[in-house]
Amino acid sequence: MSSEPLWRPSPGRARAAQMSAFREWCEPRAGRALSDSRALHAWSVAERGPFWTAVWDWCGVVGERGERALVDGERMPGARWFPDARLNFAENLLRRRDVSPALVARDERGRRRVLSWSELQDEVARVARALRGAGVSAGDRVAGTLPNGPEAVIAMLAAASLGALWSSCSPDFGVQGVLDRFGQIGPRVLFAVDGYPYAGKLHDVRERVAEIAAALPSVERVVVVAGSGDAPATAGIRAACGWRDFAGDAAPDPIEFARLPFDHPLYVLYSSGTTGPPKCIVHGAGGTLLQHLKEQRLHADLRTGDRFFYYTTTGWMMWNWLASGLASEATLVLYDGSPMHPGPAAVFDLAEQERVALLGVSAKFIDSARKAGLRPRDSHDLGHVRALLSTGSPLAPEGFDWVYEAVSSELQLASISGGTDIVSCFVGGDPTAPVWRGECQMPGLGMAVDVFDEAARPAGVGVAGELVCTKPFPSMPVGFWNDPDGARYRAAYFERFPGVWHHGDFAEWTAHGGMIIHGRSDATLNPGGVRIGTAEIYRQVETLDEVQEALVIGQPFERDVRVVLFVRLRDGSVLDDALRDRIRQRIRANTTPRHVPARVVQVADIPRTRSGKIVELAVRDVVAGRAVRNREALANPEALEAFRDHPELSG
Repeated sequence: MSSEPLWRPSPGRARAAQMSAFREWCEPRAGRALSDSRALHAWSVAERGPFWTAVWDWCGVVGERGERALVDGERMPGARWFPDARLNFAENLLRRRDVSPALVARDERGRRRVLSWSELQDEVARVARALRGAGVSAGDRVAGTLPNGPEAVIAMLAAASLGALWSSCSPDFGVQGVLDRFGQIGPRVLFAVDGYPYAGKLHDVRERVAEIAAALPSVERVVVVAGSGDAPATAGIRAACGWRDFAGDAAPDPIEFARLPFDHPLYVLYSSGTTGPPKCIVHGAGGTLLQHLKEQRLHADLRTGDRFFYYTTTGWMMWNWLASGLASEATLVLYDGSPMHPGPAAVFDLAEQERVALLGVSAKFIDSARKAGLRPRDSHDLGHVRALLSTGSPLAPEGFDWVYEAVSSELQLASISGGTDIVSCFVGGDPTAPVWRGECQMPGLGMAVDVFDEAARPAGVGVAGELVCTKPFPSMPVGFWNDPDGARYRAAYFERFPGVWHHGDFAEWTAHGGMIIHGRSDATLNPGGVRIGTAEIYRQVETLDEVQEALVIGQPFERDVRVVLFVRLRDGSVLDDALRDRIRQRIRANTTPRHVPARVVQVADIPRTRSGKIVELAVRDVVAGRAVRNREALANPEALEAFRDHPELSG
């Protein structure tokens, strides 16, 4: 571990951060001095009601808060947040109305659209009026299979203004993948694009949309967005009309925001696992809003007027997180297309051209950019980027090095980690504190995060264990869809440690008060009965120039478990005995002998989810001869076949 941090905020920058201002503002409420963000976190966990009330007031949440912040505050699940409150999520994201930009939308074909705050409000009002005319009301579901463009944001806000639930998939989902999700929740209105660009190609999905609409009897109207041409193609799609035909273009009346209880359902998100049908996770409006305001304003220091970009699709929870940036009066930069088209610097081109202040990517993107040899600091003006956020999977220490060597030494690199399950983060950034190599900076404010050993005891610094949260927090799911007694919900998070949220990540505290995420705990390896995080192996293997990416599993073998490493190599590289030896030596030298794979196997591709996460569990099932039930969660399900009955794994 390095003895020096990779980055420290200057004293002036630390003082200017909203984290510092909020901390000082909270001191009278705490009745004591809060010397730094660690002291603020300790108070936020000990006094969760006053803390979340402070977040509401500091962020100026629009609505009636009520006097009670927390009832049954030690029950998990079962705690009730702001039981007397009334608010509307969309009203909080549309608090501004002027001619400055609210949305800047780009695609890989070079098209650029800008919507001002006034134009955004007007279009949301038109779509909300049309939804109401179509019979949609509070509690109904509205769904979208849309790219990351203005229409997705507008449709979501229009649905939320009525109190309807919004759910979305990216348009690259196959028919069965969409039906596995929307078929469970029964949307009344479906928004769909007829085509989308990706990696230099225009993908026509009209037949797919027609098949989806035909298989969803609950859908009464399909609103088609033009993606493949100047006008939407609606022929052959049941109950279809174009966006403008649906919304109209007359001057709209002011939006009638339905103010509803704090935990009124807002979103349905889906687990991305491959071991069964997706879980339909229902998130409430108030908890989502408070968590995102806290994370973006305090942990990420998002400010009014900032340009905020996160590379995401509408099928990943980071799209929902990005959309909430409107509540901080930031300008959202939306992008539709491949992050590597027309070249690997496409994201940095966009960040430079749009003067992005907060730039968000996946850890996989950082690794790909590093392996492509990019040095944006030599080719781009990125002085306006205050923070680079990374999530989706653990960011390797080498990724930290690359950011500070090749991107900028002045920005804050915030490796953040949470999940679809909480539509937010357990650990995140701290703009007032140093960045240490390989570490998430701090636990989220108001989040009683800890690491447990197998006996449900705190594991202590430097000891890997299960990531947990020991006290309730506002963005816990309202529940699962079609789970009336909550049995599936409780089994998912509270079965392992009763009364404690068990997240399923393998993690450890650091000496700096930060956290290292080692990957999913259900994918940990157990050779000789010793638990090993897969991220420790990836960090070593992917430093080798020949290795493009890797996937590791534990395979039952001779009454034990052996480590099997699959590698996808760069073009022109060959997995010979010399490279196998180098891989094993690198792992042995930097981890332990137990980490060294018994088998190193070359494959042509690594299967991953549509948000870019590699799927160790699916590969483990295929190697063991078990079926992978939710193949539609994968971006490249055909890649699984290379792992089936592989001759190098039979002995």
